Amino acid sequence: MIESMYKFMKVGLIHFMAYPSTIKGEGDILETIRSIAEDSYFNAIEITWIKDEVIREQVKKILATSHMTVAYGAQPRLLTTGLNINNLHETGRQEALKTLKEGIDEAYEMGAKGFAFLSGNYEESTKEEAFQALVASTKELCAYAKVKGDMKIVLEIFDYDIDKKSLIGPAELAKRYAEEVRKEYDNFGLMVDLSHLLLIRETAKEAILPIKEYLVHAHMGNCVVKDKQLPGYGDAHPRFGFPGGENDVDELVEFLRVLMEIGFLNEKNPPIVSFEVKPYGDEEPKCVISNSKRTLNEAWAKV
Repeated sequence: MIESMYKFMKVGLIHFMAYPSTIKGEGDILETIRSIAEDSYFNAIEITWIKDEVIREQVKKILATSHMTVAYGAQPRLLTTGLNINNLHETGRQEALKTLKEGIDEAYEMGAKGFAFLSGNYEESTKEEAFQALVASTKELCAYAKVKGDMKIVLEIFDYDIDKKSLIGPAELAKRYAEEVRKEYDNFGLMVDLSHLLLIRETAKEAILPIKEYLVHAHMGNCVVKDKQLPGYGDAHPRFGFPGGENDVDELVEFLRVLMEIGFLNEKNPPIVSFEVKPYGDEEPKCVISNSKRTLNEAWAKV
């Protein structure tokens, strides 16, 4: 496409995936976020919990100075702790709700426009009960966030039987879930991730069209799913062009075209579309980030 991609979307980067040593809210958070803020290619950034209050305040100043749009990914609050927001044991569900509400507070503190999380594991025999628990939890999160401001609560769709084994899940179930929550809360939406499509066994159109009216956020990335023995198998978010990977320029072109066709990418209110890429082994984060930028540049030229 001849027109600038920045006309239609805010290009973002998930900080805690590009720099995975920070995923538990510790590590070299300040300098790595600063390096992203100094890169004018990105006009959005997705951060997660920052346990040190002093570091959090310093990051807040950097992000305010950089004029970046900020989103908050609460997935690490669940994935690194084993908490499950659709836990059928009430004590476990409440523990998950507690950390996510703490995350909502932190997201507002950091000036985030959106707050993302994921559904938890489930058993097929109690799938409907888990679904109802997820709906109840989500409504509680939406109510909690709505009192404090206008930040969006966003569920990211993950695989249901390969890696994360999350309840949501395939597009049709995601649609049913979003319909249930939206009946009461307009501050809720869904997130689709290119790197999860093959894990869910859906094409871009199959994954996106059923949920298009609920879609508020998107991720760009890669996955390895052909063979369990291959390096990076599962939801590891390797770089584009990774050996055995599913996504590169052509797949990103198709993803962006579908997002354009449904009006998700638009001039009036450009959404955040972020890279979710993670260095594999001893790969350098900055090289992986540069890989992503080159891939998007090539893809956008073909959209």
